[in-house]
Amino acid sequence: MDLDQRKLKVLLKEMENFRGRHTELISVYVPAGFNINKVIEQLSNEKSTAQNIKSKPVRNNVMDALDKILAHLRVYKQTPKNGLAVFSGNIAEHEGVSDIEIWGIEPPEPVSVRLYRCDKQFILEPLADAFREKEVYGLIVVDAGEAAIGLIRGKKVIPLKHMDSIVPGKTKAGGWSANRYARIREGILNDFLKTVGKIAEEKFRQEKDLKGIILGGSGPVKDMFMNGDFLQQDSKNKVIGVVDTSYSGEPGLTEAVQRAEDILSQASIIREKKLLERFFEELRKDSGISVYGFKEVENALNLGAVQTLIVSEEFELVEAHVSCKCGHSDKKIVRRSRINLKCPNCGAEMQAEEKDVLHKIIEKAEQTQTEVEMISGEGLGEQFKEIGGIGGILRYKIE
Repeated sequence: MDLDQRKLKVLLKEMENFRGRHTELISVYVPAGFNINKVIEQLSNEKSTAQNIKSKPVRNNVMDALDKILAHLRVYKQTPKNGLAVFSGNIAEHEGVSDIEIWGIEPPEPVSVRLYRCDKQFILEPLADAFREKEVYGLIVVDAGEAAIGLIRGKKVIPLKHMDSIVPGKTKAGGWSANRYARIREGILNDFLKTVGKIAEEKFRQEKDLKGIILGGSGPVKDMFMNGDFLQQDSKNKVIGVVDTSYSGEPGLTEAVQRAEDILSQASIIREKKLLERFFEELRKDSGISVYGFKEVENALNLGAVQTLIVSEEFELVEAHVSCKCGHSDKKIVRRSRINLKCPNCGAEMQAEEKDVLHKIIEKAEQTQTEVEMISGEGLGEQFKEIGGIGGILRYKIE
């Protein structure tokens, strides 16, 4: 994902938080290859319909948003090659206040949906699909007692199905010959592995971006599964590694990923793990090569010292401007959930305006040829989020 796409992903995350008090947030999608003039004609008709809205504030907000969208669309002589998405509406946080904003986005991948929607939130799913994780691996861990099926989707291990078997132990039952008991046990095991293979096929068939399959287990059963006819040939061809694990249930999924580290050396989950391990190791050594905290990272970027900027996908810092009727005002970088709206002078509720701070940081990274890594909130990513969700590995120590 290039930096423009990263900035767009950050913008979409910000737009997810906007909520209208009424159905006055407008989303428009123009599919690739569609005549943009027909969309302009449709929205002009919608504007006429909007005049019938009973509430005057809502009517004015909807019509103002439509005017902004129409003005934006008329700039284009034809639809961009990947289509177009335009969003506009009143995003003011307080009742009775109007703050009509507009966003025009040319998607990084072609959109096929044609849509006009007036709702209490923006319709972002068609755009978000462009950022779906395209690095997906299947996981199967199996032994005679149980099995688990899962996925590595980007940087997350996702359990899909756990199965317990009814395969008896290897000690024969009293009164049965050893050969008869072995045949019965083998038949039950064979049926269990067929079930595992069938369910794995069903789950993996739904993943159009599946790059490969890792097979694990704690004994010879995994080899029996691999060498038998329990997976279809096209799925067998996708098996990129068979690893030994101590567990075969859901804990075995995570262990299989760890055991397959060399195989998955280019996968996001391993790259993220190694990057954060290095980040925290440099912090532990107090080498001066790791930096965290918004202001500290911003300063290092201004000096051109950041080699790799690390940002949590769950980053929630904003620049909050708060003001009170008594005259008190303040501006600070805080977590969105921790904005204090109680005035310290008079105790009244203050008004707050939030400004995104991540766009500026990513643009600075782009200017200084800094790598940008967006990381999940899983594993070490959760610990990283707790220290602010933003950090960096430096090119050199800052004195």
